[in-house]
Amino acid sequence: MQIGIAADHGGFQLKEKIKAWLTLAGHEVKDFGAYAYEATDDYPDLVVPLAEAIARGDVPRGIAVCGSGVGASIAANKVAGVKAALITEAYSAAQGVEHDNMNVMCLGGRVIGEELAKVLVMAFVNAKFTGEERHVRRLRKVEALES
Repeated sequence: MQIGIAADHGGFQLKEKIKAWLTLAGHEVKDFGAYAYEATDDYPDLVVPLAEAIARGDVPRGIAVCGSGVGASIAANKVAGVKAALITEAYSAAQGVEHDNMNVMCLGGRVIGEELAKVLVMAFVNAKFTGEERHVRRLRKVEALES
């Protein structure tokens, strides 16, 4: 699967590790930056291009990382068609995709350890939307809020 990834300075180190894990697992990673650590960069400048690519269908899923994951989640969710969530445990990493068709997982580079991050990333990329009627019905209601 192709996975987009973006991070500001607060998530840069974790982003680089996630890229390596995903590549090793056979996924194609499209990096939206930052491409080097820059202490003064701003998460919207990096996360929004990722979110726009998701919304256009250029990339099916993405991972956005900032210091806490909160800012990345807020920015990504401003783009219509993006369903982003801050994830801190494995159940929601998978269930967010299975039930809610989450297409962007947000992580906090300063608040989550590497081993947990790896578990969350793999749960996210391996999950599939169920397409069950109840989930589709709920998503239509959420999508109606965007219009």
